[in-house]
Amino acid sequence: MKKNNLNSKDNIAKQFMKAIPFSTELSMSLDMIENGYATISMPYDKRFVGDLSTGVLHGGVVSSLLDSCCGAAVMCHPSVPTITSTLDFRIDYMRTATPNHRIAAKAECYHVTRSIAFVRATAYDEDESRPVATATGAFTVQALNDKK
Repeated sequence: MKKNNLNSKDNIAKQFMKAIPFSTELSMSLDMIENGYATISMPYDKRFVGDLSTGVLHGGVVSSLLDSCCGAAVMCHPSVPTITSTLDFRIDYMRTATPNHRIAAKAECYHVTRSIAFVRATAYDEDESRPVATATGAFTVQALNDKK
């Protein structure tokens, strides 16, 4: 794939992230995107705490971060025609995210068929060696001109 085409796909993924109101509300930042890999992070925000007594982020926030990161990884994969949506998504929560710390997700689109992309991701906070959660997913793949 030509580098210009990949840069175009990266830009589409970046624009897609900005266009999703929920990602914007969570202040998600697309930190890295390249060849089927993406990293997205977001700051700790008290508005999204799931347990007021501990200050721990709600699991839905972690889920949204992982899903968005996986979608970005699919969109920038060299074999993917551009458009994607989540078909199946599984998350294993391993521990709570540390309150008052930034949380990030790294995703890899590791296999693409004619119509499905397979992705795995990890969410972590300041201690990258101890994941907050891991995820696997299957995403649709479709060319822009194939929209139905």
